[in-house]
Amino acid sequence: MLSRTADHLFWMARYMERAENTARMLDVNYQTSLLPQSADAAEKGWKGLLSISELTGDFAARYGKVTARNVMDFMVSDASNGSSIRSCLMAARENARAVRGTLTTEVWETQNQTWLEFQRMVSTGAFQKDPGSAFEWVKFRSHLSRGVTVGTMLQDEAFHFLRIGSFLERADNTARLLDVKFHAVESEYFGATQGNGNGNANASASGKDMEYDFYHWSAILRSVSGFEVYRKAYRNVIRPEKVAELLILRHDMPRSLAACMQEVVANLRMVANEQSSETLRRAGRLHSDLQYGRIDEILATGLHAYLTQFLERVGTLGVGISRDFLVPVEA
Repeated sequence: MLSRTADHLFWMARYMERAENTARMLDVNYQTSLLPQSADAAEKGWKGLLSISELTGDFAARYGKVTARNVMDFMVSDASNGSSIRSCLMAARENARAVRGTLTTEVWETQNQTWLEFQRMVSTGAFQKDPGSAFEWVKFRSHLSRGVTVGTMLQDEAFHFLRIGSFLERADNTARLLDVKFHAVESEYFGATQGNGNGNANASASGKDMEYDFYHWSAILRSVSGFEVYRKAYRNVIRPEKVAELLILRHDMPRSLAACMQEVVANLRMVANEQSSETLRRAGRLHSDLQYGRIDEILATGLHAYLTQFLERVGTLGVGISRDFLVPVEA
């Protein structure tokens, strides 16, 4: 396959997944902003979302004051933000158009219709009127795109590059979604009983935060379609360390880091070439760490620190995939 074709397919899938995950992160913040809390706490939540998306500077240059409305506009419909839902859906559509002959008619029509419907929704103010329903629509269109891809495309190299793009982006965004809390409260999490080294329990596990934590983690689980999965897997009250285990280490949870890396490795093997051995090794090493990891070991080093390192490794892996298979980035 031509590297340019592989590049368009890879980024089409990544941008579609990124649009969905941006909607999921916004949905978490929107739901938690409805909980009883101070204005300062609500503002920290929106600042945290910008921080983990690495968009704080860009937002400040355009909007200045951090408010729910400003952040929502910036992350949903602002064309100057390359990570906004608008920019992602447009980029996914343009990449699909560039390789129209490689895609099935159903895949192309799904991408094209999603972009056209999104434009209509923005023009009618649907995102401002009912953010929750609008975010659900974005998630549904992403589900539809993946389903049509799996259901209609030949499982050849084109299909594998689409899958690599989807799951690499999902791994990155699941880690960022988990990290929303720690950017918002500016504290580390070491587990429910872990001390802070001074003989005191960690602040994130204090009694006054327990009720807020329940609703916060419930919102995170619902945002990744994992609330019912959690209940089925653990059958007990929602505990942060169990949520972290579900979304990091459980291979049977579709949006977990472990499940994502399993798919990335499997599809990388199907398109491997003579120069991709190092990239495949890095992907396999990251998958093995998740496959044989334990949540108590992860929490012992701090969840935020672990997720930060994971994001760095995924970023390095993405650079390797681009170098080995895709169109080289011009200096």
